[in-house]
Amino acid sequence: MAVELVSTRDMDRVTWLQERRKGIGGSDVAAIAGLSKWKSPVEVYLEKVGEAPEEEQSEAAYWGTILEDIMAREFQLMTGLKVQRRNAILQHSEYPWMIANLDRVIVDKERGRGVLECKTASEWLRSEWEGDKVPDAYMIQVQHYLAVTGYQYAYIAALIGGNKFIYKEIKRDEEVINYLIKIERDFWQLVESRTPPEMDGSEASSKLLDMLYPEAEKGAEIRLPMEAEDLIAEYEQARAEEQAAAERKEAVANKLKALLGTNEIGVVGDRKVTWKMVTSSRLDTKTLKTECPDIYAKYARESQTRRFMIS
Repeated sequence: MAVELVSTRDMDRVTWLQERRKGIGGSDVAAIAGLSKWKSPVEVYLEKVGEAPEEEQSEAAYWGTILEDIMAREFQLMTGLKVQRRNAILQHSEYPWMIANLDRVIVDKERGRGVLECKTASEWLRSEWEGDKVPDAYMIQVQHYLAVTGYQYAYIAALIGGNKFIYKEIKRDEEVINYLIKIERDFWQLVESRTPPEMDGSEASSKLLDMLYPEAEKGAEIRLPMEAEDLIAEYEQARAEEQAAAERKEAVANKLKALLGTNEIGVVGDRKVTWKMVTSSRLDTKTLKTECPDIYAKYARESQTRRFMIS
């Protein structure tokens, strides 16, 4: 089903990023579906229209690429399955906005070809891989690749914490694939019509706004559209609900503390409540500035951020 959009053999990273703008790749799908911790739909949109702020490859992504070949070789040794590179960006034959850059292709005489996706994960994320679990973002990335290629199966190989290697099989899921085709089609229509998706409340969206607009022009003022009044009302309602929830949470915590009294640990059923002594050290910057102004001035670092308020 897939056709070769462009060969990636000897392609530099800048060119590769430009080619990825021609469609929706596997690493874009989780953000579009709202399942990414690291990227928002708006960020994907800006990348596709060429308006995203330049960002260097992260250290984690760099080492993931370096370790990919090692994981692919280990997968071959452990499974006996042959894998090979596919040095191309592939394109769905019916939906040209669906593209794929596969880590490896599995060659199996009995089952035909499949996809191998290699991932590295922090030790802190080990629980996300326990048993049959695979992080949702990676699961739909693989289903996207199966949609583009027409293959029936895939494997995800993961190196967790730098010392635990696992692999899991994922079968083609037509229901998921049909859903991905729909949301990707809708998203690509936004790209083609230059209609940005709405901002959401994710950390990724907040980070993107800080990158897009890091500084404010002092004293600059504009008239906001009337829809801003509705947004302000919605914001104030959410803030009131947040404050009420915080007060309820603190009230419950205080009731539990009263039950604990001088005890550090309380047990009820299979749950445990703790209220322990914790020792911490904090720098008294106010006293340091007063008594040792030279030292304070030497090590103080001024930083600027934009503070959001409604008055």
